[in-house]
Amino acid sequence: MLRLSIPLVFLSLSPFCASVASAADEAVEVNSRTLTDEDFLQGNIAAGTPVTLTGNLSGPESAERPPVVILLHGTDGPGSGAVWGWERFLNSIGIATLSLDSYTARNLTQASTDQSLFGQFTQIYDAYRAADALADHPRIDGSRVALMGFSRGGNAALYSAMMRFQKSFGPSKARIVAHLPFYPACNFQLVGELEVADAPIREFHGSDDDWTLARTCRGYIDRLAAAGSDATMTEYKGALHAFDSPRNPARFTDSDNQTSRNCMRKEVVGKLLNAATGRPFSYSDACVEFGPSSQYNDPAATAAQAAVKAFLNEVFGGK
Repeated sequence: MLRLSIPLVFLSLSPFCASVASAADEAVEVNSRTLTDEDFLQGNIAAGTPVTLTGNLSGPESAERPPVVILLHGTDGPGSGAVWGWERFLNSIGIATLSLDSYTARNLTQASTDQSLFGQFTQIYDAYRAADALADHPRIDGSRVALMGFSRGGNAALYSAMMRFQKSFGPSKARIVAHLPFYPACNFQLVGELEVADAPIREFHGSDDDWTLARTCRGYIDRLAAAGSDATMTEYKGALHAFDSPRNPARFTDSDNQTSRNCMRKEVVGKLLNAATGRPFSYSDACVEFGPSSQYNDPAATAAQAAVKAFLNEVFGGK
């Protein structure tokens, strides 16, 4: 996702900026591993380097344990405006959040300008471990966990639903009951991609997104639905990438930011190949471009809030 180089602007009229007077914050440690794409795709559970991540657990003080949404940032890193906005919104409607930082412990601040610094599937493993870390938490109902991610974090929120990945790495204690990817990159052809868990998938995208294209996600979500999965996509006309990030009110373009929007990546024998060349995919490939744009869109963000609120009320049982 994006690397911001503009001043932070807080839009006081946006519902994203609602105050959460009753919320309490707590740092939660998550024991994870840094896996290569090849190790992840091949299910090598003992591979990689151990790492301890930190997540910010925030939510309303309540006598009953609330459900929780794990928020997964994009390549802009843990300061993501989208994570910031959704944390506040979800807390304001009585849902706890864990804003997971997948970068700091790995000595990263952002990967928008060099996306090779961070594996395509690492955040899926992080999300599974975060769910388990919350399973026995006294403030959280570990039977009601949803994953929500943005851009690269959206990839994790989406593909974490695959049964193949859940069988290899999935949480052993917590139960993931919903997947909410926002503007992920869906230009992958993965083995078993239509075999997903029995948990609904709700994808959200701007129609004019030039960082991660809406049409590739529409194709994947349509294939999932045709295969019998509870998967839908909501597309917002005219909206760009990060349409839900209130810290990005003006259209923003950074010529150093990479986009793989026109690259199709195909898994072959546990390796991620460039489908056009048949060679291992690299961010130095000719299909990788620079200078995608992003911008907050208040009508789209407000509509997404309403949709997410109604959906989570249904999924979490209205408690």
